[in-house]
Formats: sequence, structure tokens, C-alpha cells
Amino acid sequence: MAETSVFRGGLEFLDKVGIYDVVLPFLLTFTLVFALLEKTKILGVQADSYSEDKTEYPKRNLNSMVAFVIAFFVVASSQLVALINKTVSSVFILLLLAVMFMLVIGTFGRDEEFAFNNKTVFIVIMGIAIVLIFLDALGWLQIGYNFLKRYWSTEVVSSIIFIVLIAIFIWIMGARPKSISNNVKADED
Repeated sequence: MAETSVFRGGLEFLDKVGIYDVVLPFLLTFTLVFALLEKTKILGVQADSYSEDKTEYPKRNLNSMVAFVIAFFVVASSQLVALINKTVSSVFILLLLAVMFMLVIGTFGRDEEFAFNNKTVFIVIMGIAIVLIFLDALGWLQIGYNFLKRYWSTEVVSSIIFIVLIAIFIWIMGARPKSISNNVKADED
């Protein structure tokens, strides 16, 4: 019992110091913004003067400074930090559920390595779940739910549902099958 209280006390100390509200959101924001700036090279590139082929690299000093400033702005807003904490923890639960789902599927599968063949449906479901988690963290999901609960029997809600269903139907019918798109690409070559 004493060991758990020592560890709990250590976690409470880290919480009082601000690790969860300042340091971790800062590091997460800095890392994501820096990686995005490095990948996209929005702030420009510089040539490596020491290499013979003059390889161009992103301007790391600018990328790190912009990421640093954005991370500080995010940490300065307690609402954004609360949104990050709620969203990241909920997405982790979704990730944990996905791993558990794959464990159950793999248990009943063959003895070979686990291969999930229909990834598209799984990705769409996960994408929708992440959007719903984000909307819930913002409080917009509750607003939408209250609106639907209040006006479910009205013409407005039925019209919105009808328009969404028509849009989905048009999207499905407008998508080209893979065999047609492969033949079109082969004809163009």
C-alpha cells in the first residue's frame, strides 16, 4: 500500500509542477508543428555548403523558432490545453480499442501473420470516431445532440438527413470502380 501512495504522490507532485498542463502539451505542440514545417518546407530551404551535391535542407532555425512560438501560444491558452488533454486521452482509448479489436481478430485468424485486408473501412470508422471525439471535446457534439433531440420530428431535421443521404448516394455512384480507373490510366500511358 505504501508503494502506491508514493507513486501517487509523485504523480500529484508532477501535476502541481505543471508537467501535464504545461510541459507535455508544449512538447506535443512543438513536435507536431516542427515536423509539419520540416516536411512541407514552407519557410524555405538552405543548401548544405559542406556536401558536394549541394543537398537542400529545411531551414531548421526558422522552423524551430516558429514551432516554439506556436507551442507557447497554445500553452498560454488554458482552453486549448484542456482541449488537447481531453482529445489525446480519448484518442488513446480509441487506439487501445483498435488494438484490442485486432487482437481478437488475430486470435480467431490463421496461424500466419495478421493481415487486415479491408483497411479502408477501418480507417473511415477511425476517422469518424476521431472527428466525434474532437467535436465532443469542443462541446459541439452535445449541442448537436440537444438540437436533434429537441427538433427530431420537424421538417428541418428530416430535410437535413435526406440531403446527407442524397450526398452519400451521389458520392457512391460518382466514384469510379478501380478496374475502370486502372484501364483509363493504362490508356493514357
